[in-house]
Amino acid sequence: MFKMNDIKELIRAVDRSSIGELTIKGENDQQISISKQMNVGQVALIEETQVPATIPAPVKVEAAPIQKQEGIQTPSTTTEETSVHKITSPMVGTFYAAPSPDSDVYVRVGDQIKEDTVLCIVEAMKLMNELEAEVSGEIVEIFVESGQVVEYGQPLFLVKTA
Repeated sequence: MFKMNDIKELIRAVDRSSIGELTIKGENDQQISISKQMNVGQVALIEETQVPATIPAPVKVEAAPIQKQEGIQTPSTTTEETSVHKITSPMVGTFYAAPSPDSDVYVRVGDQIKEDTVLCIVEAMKLMNELEAEVSGEIVEIFVESGQVVEYGQPLFLVKTA
């Protein structure tokens, strides 16, 4: 079975290259196809066929600091080396704020989180992928609503770290 980290690395490699489409065949007739629009440079399609119905390990989310742009206000930082990290979607899929429709959401604005805190689920190809924070801090903003389709690299959360 293909590992989620391997798939993410393949997506990045295709995105940075001049390759328009990549297909890899694995064991047990597994196949991954990645293609992108050459003029835009975004990953357009990810497919995996005949994969055993297993739930993968939680996906680690890389957080990057927000870059201040002209005309856009960002949360101010204090002298205690507080910074704001943007957590983005590692894949195309459907964002879920809770493990099930009748459950409480994983996190809310103002919640304190740790590095291993599950923030949400992104469903991709019928697989539920739990996204962990990888940073400790406070949820400052949530950019998407439950059930919304998200793109690769789309901002999901802002986390203020100390």
